[in-house]
Amino acid sequence: MRQQHILIIGGGIGGLTSAIALGKAGHGVTVIERDPTWSVYGVGIIQQSNVLSAARQLGILDGYLAAGVGFDAVEVYSPDGQKIARVSGHPVAEGLPANMGIGRPALHKLLGDAAKAAGAQIHLGVTATTINDDGEAVHVDFSDGRTGRYDLVIGADGVFSQTRQTIMPDAPRPQYTGQAVWRYNFPRPADLDALHVYNGPTGVGLVPISAELMYMYVTTPEPGNPRYETAGIAARMRGKLAGAAPAIQALAQQITDDESVVYRPLEGMMLYGPWHKGRVVLLGDAVHATTPHLGQGAGMAIEDSIVLAEEIARAATPEEAFTAYHGRRFERCRFIVEKSLEICHGQIGKGPPVDNAKATAEMFTIVSQPI
Repeated sequence: MRQQHILIIGGGIGGLTSAIALGKAGHGVTVIERDPTWSVYGVGIIQQSNVLSAARQLGILDGYLAAGVGFDAVEVYSPDGQKIARVSGHPVAEGLPANMGIGRPALHKLLGDAAKAAGAQIHLGVTATTINDDGEAVHVDFSDGRTGRYDLVIGADGVFSQTRQTIMPDAPRPQYTGQAVWRYNFPRPADLDALHVYNGPTGVGLVPISAELMYMYVTTPEPGNPRYETAGIAARMRGKLAGAAPAIQALAQQITDDESVVYRPLEGMMLYGPWHKGRVVLLGDAVHATTPHLGQGAGMAIEDSIVLAEEIARAATPEEAFTAYHGRRFERCRFIVEKSLEICHGQIGKGPPVDNAKATAEMFTIVSQPI
């Protein structure tokens, strides 16, 4: 299918990488994003070498490497701070690091600029109020009063996807896991040359994201899915680390700014059936929302974008394209979702403990395979 008129719902990582891939392929792309400020958290994100390989395919690798910092290993520690293992990653191409940390604002700007350069029209503060697929095209009404007719629609609108709810009202809903994640930025020590992962009921990770910065993530059991006010949340995060390894407790004393704490309950879902209906298809968290325990949520969305664009180019019909896309992506995404959830459940006593070093090594082996 050539020169399709495509609407992408969602201006996050999956939506923007889809816009880049499809725009470069010659399609007309419109992106709508409900957030009028188009803002992202000020902390970081982990990207493995499969994501850097995808960035190379998208033509944005140089920007990726310049915006973040690469590292080639994951160090796993016991809850008391004793090093258990150092797991080397598997770079998918010579000259690429096995992992990279990058600040979310830097990544967001990189992808937004590249999407615009690829020709995408981006509208902020806009949602799709109706989506009507008549078999020949998809007619969409927008919250700003506009209407549009599109050959294809891509729902990249996250774990609580309204697009999924619209086209698949009986699809499973995201489930709260019983765990949440806290994040905070710190100055990066000069000797932090790997992702440091601390096991235990309270999981902790230290991730380099630039020459000067790292961020800490903390996963904690949160029965009942509580919500915390911003005022006092830094003290709450410090309290969650009271029983952590000595090095982590020392860092915790620097958690003082309420506004810099990012707290998010962890939900997950896997759509085991089709990922499309008619001319409307879903990607990223809308179909395989993973907890962050293997650091592959964004990576899976970016890979989805590339594969979907390739199959749209190859296929004669939307059905053919979307079926092939699902076939190439399902097992890889299923592994990430299910293994990440196993780690999550093991940490909070809802399942047997998972060997993080073994799970990380298995993940590296799987994502180093071509998409």
